[in-house]
Amino acid sequence: MENKMCVQFLVFLLITISGCVSQVRSSESNHKYKSGDPVPLYVNKVGPFQNPSETYRYFDLPFCMPASTQWHDKPEALGEVLNGDRLVSAPYELNFLVDKDSENVCKKKLTKQEVSKFRSAVAKDYYFQMYYDDLPLWGFLGKAEKDAKADPSETKYYLFKHLHFEVLYNKDRVIEVNVRTDPNALVDLTEDKEVVADFMYTVKWKETETSFEKRMDKYSQSSNMPHHLEIHWFSIINSCVTVLLLTGFLATILMRVLKNDFVKYAHDEETAEDQEETGWKYIHGDVFRYPPYKSVFAAALGSGSQLFAIAILVFMLALVGVFYPYNRGALFTALVVIYALTSGVAGYTAASFYCQLEGTNWVRNLLLTGSLFCGPLFLTFCFLNTVAIAYNATAALPFGTIVVIVLIWLLVTSPLLVLGGIAGKNSKAEFQAPVRTTKYPREIPALPWYRGTLPQMAMAGFLPFSAIYIELYYIFASVWGHRIYTIYSILFIVFIILLIVTAFITVALTYFQLAAEDHAWWWRAFLCGGSTGLFIYGYCLYYYYARSDMNGFMQTSFFFGYMACICYGFFLMLGTVGFRASLFFVRHIYRSIKCE
Repeated sequence: MENKMCVQFLVFLLITISGCVSQVRSSESNHKYKSGDPVPLYVNKVGPFQNPSETYRYFDLPFCMPASTQWHDKPEALGEVLNGDRLVSAPYELNFLVDKDSENVCKKKLTKQEVSKFRSAVAKDYYFQMYYDDLPLWGFLGKAEKDAKADPSETKYYLFKHLHFEVLYNKDRVIEVNVRTDPNALVDLTEDKEVVADFMYTVKWKETETSFEKRMDKYSQSSNMPHHLEIHWFSIINSCVTVLLLTGFLATILMRVLKNDFVKYAHDEETAEDQEETGWKYIHGDVFRYPPYKSVFAAALGSGSQLFAIAILVFMLALVGVFYPYNRGALFTALVVIYALTSGVAGYTAASFYCQLEGTNWVRNLLLTGSLFCGPLFLTFCFLNTVAIAYNATAALPFGTIVVIVLIWLLVTSPLLVLGGIAGKNSKAEFQAPVRTTKYPREIPALPWYRGTLPQMAMAGFLPFSAIYIELYYIFASVWGHRIYTIYSILFIVFIILLIVTAFITVALTYFQLAAEDHAWWWRAFLCGGSTGLFIYGYCLYYYYARSDMNGFMQTSFFFGYMACICYGFFLMLGTVGFRASLFFVRHIYRSIKCE
């Protein structure tokens, strides 16, 4: 009955999430046009190419403005705002099937301050982004050149003033759009003096056989190139080999050792009942002793369970094609909605486990569960949003969006968390311990340094990280760069491998810990399972300094701030996986022997 309710709840979540995300999907234009019809063109943002988080409104730079009668902001969904999109009507008119040759946008006299703004943008390698019929297009603002004739050390800065739009159409629909800059139409920005710029654009229409349904395919081809696929499959093969080796190691070592243990303990019971016990059987009276800080422990399990549910639901949506390239904000919308709707999972898991551990203050435990992950995330957001406001960047959320998020938290997340907690408290589930716990704990013997918590965490985190590190580059290049990640099936396989390796290595280390007569395994299993998150954060340092060109305080704070929250989420999720696997294993082995 309980499994049936879980399945029904999962189906309900998927239907609700798909409905919410479909609002973002519906933003994709499906218009049919006639010759001369206006086609929507919006300018979005500008920013340094190497700093994906540092983006600004298009008209923060002194470009030609559209006429006041044509100026309007495009209404955006929650996910689009979170993504930093700020779409405004463009000063260019690209009517359907209407060619234009060197059409004048405006003739503008740039002041010294405006010249300095443009020069700074060109020096930082600024790009612009626009959307035409919901198709993205990009270009660079200008170029910097070394003046070899005058002084090799002197750099000259030029602004592109002529854009060439090439639009492909199939019958009455727009299929593809590209923009390029005229390398010969330049404005010299090198000196601080007023200059006059004639901004122009050209539009050429060409017919194509590509169908409307396939017009997004070109944006996913970069991640589906043969050499990229080879690397992806190499990553999976590498991960599978790791899993097979680890599985073989556990099968040959653990099973053989356990079998010998079972035979030895059965023989001891038959021959000498008063013989002193050794190994993991010796501590049977302490192994199920509740851990210290059980309220924090239960809250961590609740938060980790919720994050695991979020990951599974996001993968399910990705595999059915919701997150296609440049479905603006779909992922952010899904994450906000899923986090809100799965808060009941955290409340139920935490309260149920806390009550199983004979906890009494379940209300405080519920508050701790709600703030364990959300609290650090909120503090990080407040700091980074303040930084974005100081930079006047589009990453700064408008006040209205913040109010919407707070209302979602107050009206959806918190009530579901409380309802889940009440259901968990009233579940009346008992902790299933196959052996009785003694009144006084045994003293843990002195162990060598490599059996300490930190060395064990290092060993536990390295193997799962080695199974996913190749795929991490492509994920980072997509999240913190301009690549497009679309091979979600491969990513899902890697995620499953990560879970398997984490569970196996945590079980192995838990067995070795118990065999050394160390019964304090609860927190150790959680910390070892979650230690992969620390390795991922270590990879962040490597990626930032060795693989990317990111710079500046804003980009650095955004990268390390939000990656700290993501890695913390991985720590909670994988820690929960590791502990659950270890708990299942420990219950199994102690259920298989006779303990007095």
